[in-house]
Amino acid sequence: MSCALLVIAHGSRDPRHAATVHALTGRVRALQPGLRVETAFLDFNTPSVGQALSSLYLSGVREVVALPLLLTRAFHAKSDIPAALAESTSRLPGLSVRVADVLGPSPLLLTALERRLSEAGLTPADRATTAVVLASAGSTDPEAIAVIAETAREWRRTGWCAVRPAFASAALPRTEDAVRSLRAEGFERVAVAPYVIAPGRLPDRIAAGAEASGADVVADVLGAAPELARLLLHRFEAAATAPARLPALTA
Repeated sequence: MSCALLVIAHGSRDPRHAATVHALTGRVRALQPGLRVETAFLDFNTPSVGQALSSLYLSGVREVVALPLLLTRAFHAKSDIPAALAESTSRLPGLSVRVADVLGPSPLLLTALERRLSEAGLTPADRATTAVVLASAGSTDPEAIAVIAETAREWRRTGWCAVRPAFASAALPRTEDAVRSLRAEGFERVAVAPYVIAPGRLPDRIAAGAEASGADVVADVLGAAPELARLLLHRFEAAATAPARLPALTA
């Protein structure tokens, strides 16, 4: 049986989170109908990583690419997911699990951000007169924070008059502070682009901060954007075809 894709999301008490993740994986299936795509969650939702791998194993699957549905390599990618995979494979003889890279950084993510801003009402003509807050969930991991900052710099080079990172937790500035700072610098139009995949507590905090500070435009989360679905397939294919360069967990 061919290699399967297991997308591992964080999970949330907010039902919109799982619904969005399933919509995204459904779009991946539609793009590549021959690929078996399953979803697992680290917390709050089911199936867990262990449950999903056991189900794949019982159906005859022996090769899996585990793909962290994460935008940066922070704690979940470095610790939680490897631990969950190691524990599961130890109980499933002959199961090989290769771990794909996290989603970011990628030009496809910038394209998805552009899509959401366009849906919120901005046009290409607005680019040169609009400052953007790239609002992420936040992390205590310096590597993850550095990646967000570099993503903001890369996006700025595409023509926006300013792009500044902000964080909903664990790091500063907050979304509302970034909006107010840009306004104080003289930018008349400020847009907030949530750099998060699915709705939940932290995305709601981003939206609330944007509203409280009077942002002119607030985009939706990345969600099941077609660019994300294509990016998942790119990460899967890289892991499936280049196992020597990727970590492998084999029972």
